[in-house]
Amino acid sequence: MEHRYKIGQLRSSQILFTYGVGAIADLLNLSVIIMGLDEWDSVYFREIKENRLLVKVQNELDKPIKKLLSPPVDTNGQKTNPWEEKRGIPVAPFPSWMVCPQCRLLAPLESQLFQVKQDRYRPEKTHYVHQNCNKAKKPPTVIPVRFVVACEKGHLDEFPWLYFVHGGNSKCSGPLELEEYGVSGSTTDIYVKCKQCNATRPLSEAFGESGKKSLPRCRGRHPHLRDFDESCTQQMRAMLLGASNSWFSVTLSALSLPEGNDQIQELVNQNWSKLQKATNPELLEMILEVGDLHELKTYPIQEVYEVIQTKLKSQNEEIQEEQDLKTPEWQAFTTVDISKNTNEFQLRPVDPPTGFADYFEQTVLVERLKEVRALIGFTRIQSAADFLDSNEKIDLAPLSRNFIDWVPATETRGEGIFLQLAEHKLKMWEHLPAVQEKAKQVYQAQKNWLNSRNLNPDKAVFPGMRYLLIHSLAHALMRQLAIACGYNAASLRERIYSELPESKNGPQAGVLIYTAAADSEGTLGGLVNLGEPDSLGYHLQAALEAMKICASDPLCAEHTPSDANLSLHWASCHACLFSPETSCERGNKFLDRSLLVRTLSNPELAFFI
Repeated sequence: MEHRYKIGQLRSSQILFTYGVGAIADLLNLSVIIMGLDEWDSVYFREIKENRLLVKVQNELDKPIKKLLSPPVDTNGQKTNPWEEKRGIPVAPFPSWMVCPQCRLLAPLESQLFQVKQDRYRPEKTHYVHQNCNKAKKPPTVIPVRFVVACEKGHLDEFPWLYFVHGGNSKCSGPLELEEYGVSGSTTDIYVKCKQCNATRPLSEAFGESGKKSLPRCRGRHPHLRDFDESCTQQMRAMLLGASNSWFSVTLSALSLPEGNDQIQELVNQNWSKLQKATNPELLEMILEVGDLHELKTYPIQEVYEVIQTKLKSQNEEIQEEQDLKTPEWQAFTTVDISKNTNEFQLRPVDPPTGFADYFEQTVLVERLKEVRALIGFTRIQSAADFLDSNEKIDLAPLSRNFIDWVPATETRGEGIFLQLAEHKLKMWEHLPAVQEKAKQVYQAQKNWLNSRNLNPDKAVFPGMRYLLIHSLAHALMRQLAIACGYNAASLRERIYSELPESKNGPQAGVLIYTAAADSEGTLGGLVNLGEPDSLGYHLQAALEAMKICASDPLCAEHTPSDANLSLHWASCHACLFSPETSCERGNKFLDRSLLVRTLSNPELAFFI
């Protein structure tokens, strides 16, 4: 069967969500870590122009970041120069401790006990062998150990095998063996043994409460930077290689909005990579001639030059004020101006869903959109999404050892449906006694959640009941639309616009359900077609009907966060309201279908009656 992607090849979106800087990736016979930006060769990277997002990145990192760069894509073997084959993302073997599957020898690569075998034409087949194995006829391929240690400050390190098996620092240096006495792979069946002093210890003692006594303090290591922090007071925690909590990306995203309704402005934006070098009208005229920009040649040179200078000036101006990425998008959706439509951002307003005119002010069909995402750092053990509920500043693990003036970014194109809820209807619902009592319960549950994760509960940021309502509506509608539009569930995403009336940018109450695919699949029109009033009304009604009864009821309907089951969702589960991680902006938190329709245990909270 032909595979779309080769082994060792990554999609651009994976660099932000799965295998970014500091993450561990599995090759055929090796486990490798993605190295820091210091070692990336950005010569073949493509710059993405998105000024709103760039300013936000600068503010978040408090650094003069100048560029958003997209990593190179595969050219299917069509190289334009002899050095192009070396482009890509640098990696290094991690963990470096290997196990021989025959003699069970456990040793690091620097011990020189294992020899590297490289394939010049298939670099992903690179592996190590145990040349002197006494239990095999030919040198067996060694495999990486499946245990590492990490801390909540983003540090990652090799599992301290010698320290662990000897119960602390010891002069004994092995050799070590890793024995498995069962077939389940459980840590209770795995033992580390020192062949020199016969010390033996089960791996199960490295986890849980016993792990706090058997593992050393964190050394502050960043293997992706080949560096150590000066100090770290955290206790190291053992985890499995490839565990989902070993790397959480922290990204920022923005929709590309048109900068004006002028045709010259649009053409300049489309060809900015060439035109930004025009420092005078004469050079601009030469670029237009050589660059084959026939459309711009029909306009006066001086007018085109002035547009370029205005764009350069706006990019070079230092913007001090913190930028809100969503408010300009909300304004574009709610005050639709089709004269500003471009090839990358096209809106078409239609009537509210049939049968729901009292609940929605308008529907906007987004026939084309472009989303730009930038990676600004990552965390380990504790997800960055947990910090969205708190004013506490998150400690991001760095992407580079030295200052680098760019961050990795990707751009994806798609389509979507924007729904704006009726503000007057929403205010009436928010003032219901049952809803106000629910708000108190949600806020207390949020504080308990933060406290359980060693975050200050007094810094909790309550998103408001309207956020829970819009979020639950988005998930219910995404599940319904995925069935009918032809996209899989993970291809749909939500972008929620929720601000209280008293907030600086309020009031806002709307949701954009959109596709964001790295290829043309995201703009086939399957989603937009479902946004017509009659069609959307039908699917909205079907989504709400599905929310009345869950396959897990009554357990689902009666679920509430408690001390024994700390969570931030109420009447929701995988059978009714949860969505894939890439689709939800809050990690399936703040969901409750009883806010949408009457359920078995909460008939008084429903917005749609």
